[in-house]
Amino acid sequence: MIGVIADLSDRDVVCEFFELFKTPWEFYREDRRYDVVLCVEDNRFSGNAKLVIFYSGKRIRFDGEQKIQAGRQRQEPCILSYEGNRIPIYGDSIGFSHAGKEILIDAYSMECVGYLRLNGESATARIGYNIFAEVRTLLTTGQPSANAQLPALELHIAVLRETIISCGISLVEIPPVPEGYQFIACLTHDVDHPSIRRHRWDRTLFGFLLRAIFGSLFDLIRGRIPVKDLCSNWAAVSKLPFIYTGLAKDFWLEFVGRYQELEEGHRSTFFVVPFGNRPGRKIESAAPGFRATGYGAEDIAGAIRNMLEAGSEVGLHGIDAWLDSSKGCEELEVIRRLTGISEIGVRMHWLYYNEKSPVTLEKAGAVYDSTVGYNETVGYRAGTTQIYKPLVAERLLELPLHAMDTALFYSTYLGLSQRAASARLRQMVNTVAQYGGCLTINWHDRSLFPERLWVSCYRELIQDLKSRGAWFATAGQAISWFRKRRSVDFEENPTYSNLARPKILPSHADGLPGLRIRIYKEQTSSGKHSCKSKNYVDIVLPECTESHTALNVSDDESYEPTRQAKTTLLGPDSSR
Repeated sequence: MIGVIADLSDRDVVCEFFELFKTPWEFYREDRRYDVVLCVEDNRFSGNAKLVIFYSGKRIRFDGEQKIQAGRQRQEPCILSYEGNRIPIYGDSIGFSHAGKEILIDAYSMECVGYLRLNGESATARIGYNIFAEVRTLLTTGQPSANAQLPALELHIAVLRETIISCGISLVEIPPVPEGYQFIACLTHDVDHPSIRRHRWDRTLFGFLLRAIFGSLFDLIRGRIPVKDLCSNWAAVSKLPFIYTGLAKDFWLEFVGRYQELEEGHRSTFFVVPFGNRPGRKIESAAPGFRATGYGAEDIAGAIRNMLEAGSEVGLHGIDAWLDSSKGCEELEVIRRLTGISEIGVRMHWLYYNEKSPVTLEKAGAVYDSTVGYNETVGYRAGTTQIYKPLVAERLLELPLHAMDTALFYSTYLGLSQRAASARLRQMVNTVAQYGGCLTINWHDRSLFPERLWVSCYRELIQDLKSRGAWFATAGQAISWFRKRRSVDFEENPTYSNLARPKILPSHADGLPGLRIRIYKEQTSSGKHSCKSKNYVDIVLPECTESHTALNVSDDESYEPTRQAKTTLLGPDSSR
């Protein structure tokens, strides 16, 4: 059990942090004894624990009491190095003279910013930043695009986890990994231009012609596309008169069937604009006129039926829902009426969003949001692969958007070739496979057709996700799975003090993958961190139980669950 000593103002972020790092914890109580005490800023701790961790980016009383020579306090962002990983720090940080085993160092000055000191059967760690201030920044402001590739929040969890188990302290966790899979993959599609026939002499059509005729030729010369793509784009241009007269098929309108074919039966989520010809608003002015789409959800009612029949999900591609809850109610109601489904999620058109949006969307009746991401790059704006609850929300969850096709390919953004884009996406698959959680992809409705033809990269991504053991979930399914994980809590076992007991809610037969309990082994005497090796065992958490389940997390070297736990979790005859 971890006891947390933090300021009252940080209670919200502490609670959310431990929903992401799902391990037994509570706010510190003087009448309890803890294996680990986590003390933030200049809060004092005078009790006993196997490990006490002090987090602060400033000099604190502990430094003086332990005669630790602290370096210059930095008030500007910096990058720390942890086992070959780069961790960005956005708030205050401070370094130390060598006072123990180095955990973190400044990536540029090589100054120690975190150390661990063993004192017989107890240990003390001093980390030179405020972990909860960092988490608050990540879940509110988010990371600048320069650090988009760094899963900062997952790395903060990894530092804390590995520091604990390196001290010989057993740890249990419910990892963000669905039972039977390695991670979650959400394939999503923003429906912005479902029909080229609806665009006549407007910005969208002129952009199509410019890119299809001249952009394709330029890309061919640069070696970015094959000859067949140039021919396809030019052929599409030649068909336009026949499309407008109804003599040829509108190739953009075939997006539902084409995605079903490529995704091989895996479910995906389509976000649909409720009203056509409405650009919406920014905070203090109208949005640019070309933000308006040439269609509304009613115009593609047939395509929406096809989505639902295929098992896909339909969400709202909102216009003003991020800014005005009454507008959000109106927009959500359009999607509810067309789908017959009451619980609808949102992704805002053009990713319009601010820190008040979660409350606004929640008040409008949205079940989840999937807007937090980048227009200009790919990566982890909130620093996490996990679904989280924005700090200002009561129930609404955020499914972060990690990679968008336009960010990968547009020349004004990353401007990658399909081969380079595939390599970038493979890196992101590696990250989610390492940390668990969900990788959320957005491939727009028209991106498989002329003039984009971003097909090969998407096909390769799907094959990579399949080979790596992904659970392909709709956005709503992923949200539901994380709600199930969040519903599990830990409590102290009154009979056996060395047993951690998860409180499991009765099963609702939701058809979702199960949860697992992960028991981390102690580190070897070498004291080396071993996050790259499998230093844990996983046990399936039961889906339905009337009573509490006990897991043995004592110092037994076998790290197997007790017979009682095995029987409860797996059944009396299980050999798992």
